[in-house]
Amino acid sequence: MDLQQYPDFQALDVALVSIAFDPATEQAAVIDDYGIPPNVPMLVDADGAVSRAYDVLKWAVRTGEPGHTFVLVDENGKIVWIKDYGSPDLPNPVMYVDPAELVDYIRRNLD
Repeated sequence: MDLQQYPDFQALDVALVSIAFDPATEQAAVIDDYGIPPNVPMLVDADGAVSRAYDVLKWAVRTGEPGHTFVLVDENGKIVWIKDYGSPDLPNPVMYVDPAELVDYIRRNLD
C-alpha cells in the first residue's frame, strides 16, 4: 500500500506534495504508472530553487537531482523533520519506503 492511501498516514492530517525537477509533461506521463492519486500535487522545481531552499541537494543523485527525500514542514513553515532515502552515498539507497516507517517518523515529529 502506498503512503497516500495508508490509513495511518491519512489519520495524521498532513498534506503530501511531490516536488521534482521534471517538467510537468513528464510528471503527468508517470502519474498513472506510479499510482499517484489526483489529490497529490505534483510541483515542478525546474530551476532547483525549492530544492536548494530545503537543502536537499546535499543528497543529490548522480544526475544532480534531489534523491528520495522527505521533508516535514509545520504550519509555520519550519522544517521539523527531514530524511533522505535515495542518496548514492547511503549504503542501501531506496526509492520506496514502507509507509509505517514514514508514519512513525512523522507522528514523532508532529508532537
